[in-house]
Amino acid sequence: MKPAAFDYVVPGTVGEAVGALAEVGERARILAGGQSLIMEMRCRRCLPELVVDINRVQGLDHLRVQDGGLQVGALVRHRAFESPRVAPGPLGRLLSRTVVNIAHPPIRALGTMAGSLAWAHPAAEWGAIAVGLDADIELRGPAGVRMIAARDYFHGPHRTECRPQEMITSVRLPLLDDTVGVAFVEHRRTHAGFAQIAVAVALTVLDGVITQAFIGLANAADRPVRAHAAELSLIGAEIGASFSYPAPLDGHPFDRAAGIAAEGDADPCAQPYADVEYQRQVVAVLVGRALYQAASDRQAHAGHDGSAGERR
Repeated sequence: MKPAAFDYVVPGTVGEAVGALAEVGERARILAGGQSLIMEMRCRRCLPELVVDINRVQGLDHLRVQDGGLQVGALVRHRAFESPRVAPGPLGRLLSRTVVNIAHPPIRALGTMAGSLAWAHPAAEWGAIAVGLDADIELRGPAGVRMIAARDYFHGPHRTECRPQEMITSVRLPLLDDTVGVAFVEHRRTHAGFAQIAVAVALTVLDGVITQAFIGLANAADRPVRAHAAELSLIGAEIGASFSYPAPLDGHPFDRAAGIAAEGDADPCAQPYADVEYQRQVVAVLVGRALYQAASDRQAHAGHDGSAGERR
């Protein structure tokens, strides 16, 4: 099947792009990598009257550490995150461990983090990272710039806080202190398929005690969610200095948190290949696994993290 007829513009500035969106509104779509949009257009599940190609817009390909965060422009491709040096310390490690789960190399060479957040598929890995780390999303429209917290950005599958006349211009991810251990784990049915469940974890551990926890879940609800109840159960928990997986989890703080995440934080939808009970079981297993990996990561990198990230 081929796309329905549409108009096509290639703006050179953010202002021109926003102006084109303002003229057409809900009947326009933005093209950056196009890895999801073009497929939907070919299947005629998406029928835009106007496609706004932003690939020649100046200033949207920035990737830099600034003001305590990593600023990611709307045209930064997935593959830019494959090196852990993309950001200092734990954040760089987390991003590099996440990106390898996104489809396969040709997709990562074209697709963008901002595009993934704009498309807002519940299974998208970057959604779990954005919500789990309390990222901020910059939206530009006719009325100017709005900063939206990732926790308020997602409304449901392919529904977000972004208005029809607006576009994402950048994403800000907070840097993580060297006392943080990170992990990203994912389960999917095929190598390049969508995540059935994905879990991002960042744990702050001091003297064997957890002082802060961030847990982001993908495809565990109709939008990315942060596992607040599971996080709360971990604060003050003593986990000692030895971390290994697999290991008996019964009674361990990670085991309790995994169960809380599955039953209290997740709200999975039944899938043709997995009912809700099975989805919750997957959440529990992956959260437990990710917590152990994050604790092991903290131990492995204690005192060894550098402070220099790549600048672009």
